Amino acid sequence: MNPLHPKKLLHSKWTKVNVTQKLKHFSVIKVSKDEDQNVTECIIRAEMNAQEFSINWRDLKDNRQWLQGWK
Repeated sequence: MNPLHPKKLLHSKWTKVNVTQKLKHFSVIKVSKDEDQNVTECIIRAEMNAQEFSINWRDLKDNRQWLQGWK
């Protein structure tokens, strides 16, 4: 389990364990929250081609899918 707090999510860097379409390194570029400060949307950007994806931020905690930082 990757330690992760929603307040530290924005601008964090991640490496995808199972590389697809040669996209490996990502950065969190947008985090949307509701009125109770719960994360409602997390947008990551691939560093290779600037393609953006919406993901569930809790998936980043799974070290079988994501590694913290760029490896």
